[in-house]
Amino acid sequence: MRITVILCTYNRCNELRTALNSVAASTLPETASWDVLVVDNNSSDQTREVAQEFCSLYPDRFHYLFEPRQGKSYALNAGIRESKGDVLAFMDDDVTVDPNWLRNLTACFDDDRWVGAGGPIILQWPPSVPDWLATEGPLARHGFPGFYQGDLAKQLVGPPFGTNMAFRKTMFEKYGGFRIDLGCNPKNQIRNEDTEFGRRLVFGGERLRYEPSAIVYHPVPEKKINKKHFLKWGFDKGRGEAREFKIKPVYLFFQIGAWSLRWMTTFQPRVRFHAKIIVWEKVGAMLEWIRETLASKEKSKQHVEIKGKPA
Repeated sequence: MRITVILCTYNRCNELRTALNSVAASTLPETASWDVLVVDNNSSDQTREVAQEFCSLYPDRFHYLFEPRQGKSYALNAGIRESKGDVLAFMDDDVTVDPNWLRNLTACFDDDRWVGAGGPIILQWPPSVPDWLATEGPLARHGFPGFYQGDLAKQLVGPPFGTNMAFRKTMFEKYGGFRIDLGCNPKNQIRNEDTEFGRRLVFGGERLRYEPSAIVYHPVPEKKINKKHFLKWGFDKGRGEAREFKIKPVYLFFQIGAWSLRWMTTFQPRVRFHAKIIVWEKVGAMLEWIRETLASKEKSKQHVEIKGKPA
């Protein structure tokens, strides 16, 4: 088994260095075959220099790829195409991985029953957070990719998250790559590209494993702990869900009304802000549904006009 870690990055050269240092310290058997592919998604900072520094330090371990098309999914799909591994592990440029992360995440692939795996993502919060923000529990809705399914290994019933997941490369040959209408880029912060792919596999009857000992640590930037950031995340989350799922507008209309009422009538800060984010999500989904409906009608109209032209 050969493993390739795919790390896509955009304009985070400082965080990238920390992430690469952590994966460079991975402890795998000397006989293990593994490498790291850094995919630079058209960065304008010192990303190339940082990545090439690691390529020089570890010439057989680290490799650099430039992907000029802006967008996380373009970068992910480029990394998949260029990877040499038959198992592909994914991490982000703003995390650190436990030294045993890669070994533990990919151990299940010795068993042919498993085609994918995911592990815990531990959020590292600043010492204090506002009283209106829930960081855990049923009211937690903040957009940072915390993921925890307990302390026991088991089969996942849903998808893992993108900064701590691995799949057999054959799964991308069978199910296709990451959707390019999802995934962040400078003009569009719609996400869901990672979980949508995992859901594709789950719906296809594939077996994904949760491995509690494959741990990733994700620091939460203090500058992003503000209501504007969280509401924008909620709005974009709704847009992504509208693209991925066929949501009925009537359902969205009633959801907006119900959650707006809760937002307006509760005085508990965390409950109130939780409801407000959900309102933003549903509004984002509604507006995206309207946008896609109008675009579909315009496309149909153009098709009819072209078809109706005389030869």
